[in-house]
Amino acid sequence: MAKQFDVVVIGAGPGGYIAAIRAAQLGQSVACIDAWSTADGKPAPGGTCTNVGCIPSKALLQSSEHYEQANHHFAEHGIEIKGVELKLDTLVGRKDTVVKQNNDGILYLFKKNKITFFHGTGSFVAHVDGGWSIKVSGTSDEDLVAKHVIVATGSSPRALPGLPFDETQVLSNDGALRIPAVPKKLGVIGAGVIGLELGSVWRRLGAEVTILEAMPEFLAVADQQVAKEAQKAFAKQGLAIQTSVKIGEVKSTAKSVTVPYTDASGAEQKLVVDRLIVSIGRVPNVSGLGVETVGLKLDERGFIAVDDDCKTNLPNVWAVGDVVRGPMLAHKAEEEGVAVAERIAGQHGHVNFGTIPSVIYTSPEIAWVGKNEQQLKTEGREYKAGSFPFMANGRARALGDTTGFVKILADAKTDEVLGVHIIGPQASELISEAVTIMEFRGAAEDIARICHAHPTLSEAMKEAALAVDKRTLNF
Repeated sequence: MAKQFDVVVIGAGPGGYIAAIRAAQLGQSVACIDAWSTADGKPAPGGTCTNVGCIPSKALLQSSEHYEQANHHFAEHGIEIKGVELKLDTLVGRKDTVVKQNNDGILYLFKKNKITFFHGTGSFVAHVDGGWSIKVSGTSDEDLVAKHVIVATGSSPRALPGLPFDETQVLSNDGALRIPAVPKKLGVIGAGVIGLELGSVWRRLGAEVTILEAMPEFLAVADQQVAKEAQKAFAKQGLAIQTSVKIGEVKSTAKSVTVPYTDASGAEQKLVVDRLIVSIGRVPNVSGLGVETVGLKLDERGFIAVDDDCKTNLPNVWAVGDVVRGPMLAHKAEEEGVAVAERIAGQHGHVNFGTIPSVIYTSPEIAWVGKNEQQLKTEGREYKAGSFPFMANGRARALGDTTGFVKILADAKTDEVLGVHIIGPQASELISEAVTIMEFRGAAEDIARICHAHPTLSEAMKEAALAVDKRTLNF
């Protein structure tokens, strides 16, 4: 006999497991289905983010940053180290430990919130009395019936046409996290978040890294003043970045990968590397979900079609995260998961797409929220801009990291903050103040009037707000 639940969540990534927890908090009986497994076949909830995305990449970024500091910057602090040795297996092993801690943490949260977890693949069977029949295919098959279903199946890396990932020579984000030895030459196709972060990891560890980007502008999604500062910083570090590139037919052998391409000037070029990371976007995971079986509608790009409330075309079927429209960000998925759980419970869940921050965890870090200057100019919006460099910030000087700046864009008449753009130390943490101000539709003057502790990096936010009114105190 089928097991009955108020809510069944398919997928235990950031959107799915958070939706399950919130639904359970609101008194629903909840089940969550997830197929991710460890090497020994045990459950590994957390989705792409925990297993092969956000969490492991940040672990490697941290370790590689320590290696870089030990080799090149500790001497500035009077710390002399000789014979620094890289033990890659230990470095990668630490990353795996961090991932497992997060997997286990999610399983603990399921138990704490009395959520029934099923290790396997979930798919729609039919619309039945009492809701939706869901099949779990795993080590032991299960039949479930749910009043509400939340689809949170995430996304997968997009491969180059005719060049599948083998995760040995041609790597997705998954394979790029577990290269067994530092390659002498590493190629990266795509200068987005994944390409820049993973390229930075292996560059710090000793690889010669070349990044090829099809777009004419570097980091076109970011404010262009920030993008130019980032490109300058990355070039100084030794990351070779080419834009306006057209990739030809890539050839892979057991020892190398050859990437023919046309450069920005139209000249034919050839890049030969030991390994190639392909990071050209992601595609929604809908295969095996039973979309056709129940008539779940997809949009023209293959994402599950939803309205502003994350409702699909089917009654009581919802979808969140990477499998639907909007930015493919873990925190966006979490917010949608919470909002849907609350809507199911009769509450008014809310997600403000205008205040979802974006972060690139390179060095320097890059973070932004709201509109950039290009967008405001295109919209014809009158605005004021203020910026403050970290080179004039006392804490940044003490840290020895003064690259970058904070930039605030505010409405020319009302002073409402329209966008904040940061490149520099701890940008990922500093952006939260901007998100908070914008959620309350605050003004640059509000930030300028708030007392910030001294010495802190956050003072750069205050000074940038003062700069909007041309009254910085320390620059």
